[in-house]
Amino acid sequence: MLISRVKLKNWRNFREVDSPLFDVTYLIGANATGKSNFLDVFRFLRDLAKTQGGGLQGAIADRRGLSKLRCLHARKDTEVHIEVQLSEQTADSPPLWRYHLGFKSEAVGANRPIVSAEEVFRLRGDDEECILKRPDDEDLGDRERLTRTSLEHPQTNARFREIAEHFANITYLHLVPQLLKFGDDIGGRRLENDPFGQGFLERVASVSDRVRNSRLGRIKAALARTIPQFEDLRFDRDKVTGRPHLEAKYKHHRPLAGWQREDQFSDGTLRLIALFWLLLEGDELLLLEEPELSLNEEIVRQLPVLIDGARRSTKRRARQVIISTHSQALLENKGIDGRGVLRLERNKEGSTIHLPSEVDLELIEDGASPAEVLLQQTHRQVSKEMALV
Repeated sequence: MLISRVKLKNWRNFREVDSPLFDVTYLIGANATGKSNFLDVFRFLRDLAKTQGGGLQGAIADRRGLSKLRCLHARKDTEVHIEVQLSEQTADSPPLWRYHLGFKSEAVGANRPIVSAEEVFRLRGDDEECILKRPDDEDLGDRERLTRTSLEHPQTNARFREIAEHFANITYLHLVPQLLKFGDDIGGRRLENDPFGQGFLERVASVSDRVRNSRLGRIKAALARTIPQFEDLRFDRDKVTGRPHLEAKYKHHRPLAGWQREDQFSDGTLRLIALFWLLLEGDELLLLEEPELSLNEEIVRQLPVLIDGARRSTKRRARQVIISTHSQALLENKGIDGRGVLRLERNKEGSTIHLPSEVDLELIEDGASPAEVLLQQTHRQVSKEMALV
């Protein structure tokens, strides 16, 4: 299942948004236009659907309260609304589900966040079957119920559990190589859902030998095409501590030399391995923030092909990916579907999302790259803003 459309109202710096999403979607825009905030919508849905903990109160508290989530440009109508459509196989498929959540501060008492609207519709062509509509009579008789969504409870999400399970398995990664290499030395608390990859090696260790060897074999083949002198990749455990490790072998004049552990890997190699692993790991939405960091520019140019190849190399359904990027080199790849490049722009009422125009798509179809057509529009906007400073 894929999220094929998202509508937002009063979410962070987005006053109002209605945008399609694709099998692979690229978010571009200047700093502070809201790329990370847009990705956080899907992390928020994941946090709502957690099987343990989380829920509406936890998800909002983790983001430092409703006042931090609500758009500053929302003056009178201050409710936050999130609506997503979900399709079965590709983003071009007809939508099967629509989930809508609205929330606000309660008017009296502790001013807790409460559900102002929660709706689930099953879609069949032009017909909609309403599965859930809140607030209902039970909510009005017991206001405490409105502090929680139906999404977060197995007792109340039975008729649309596949939506809850899809949200719960959304994955976000912005791997920080130093946290992985030197986690024992750095110490400190590991954040829930491990967004920075501290526990990536435990993630690799947690699957069966068969699954692990299959994934590492595919990753090894991809790395051999992109990293000079790379030969092999294997999993190992420290015989004393039991700690999991990855080891890579590089060509060397001595046959038994050349093996390195992850603390000797380049930052770019670690990020590539984590990226490929996650693409092979599941078929729910994967959120990637600036995957080009630490990578050689030539590898960055090949990332769209590598990502697409990894997505399709598994027996699972190809994983949907949303990528935020500033990279000229990445968007120079002419294999990118121009429809999936969304340009974010600031204005006086917050941030907006611009889809490629028909002219933009014709230029890309005629051989121009998304960087030449779409990223240049971002550069012109930044230059304009800087000229006014």
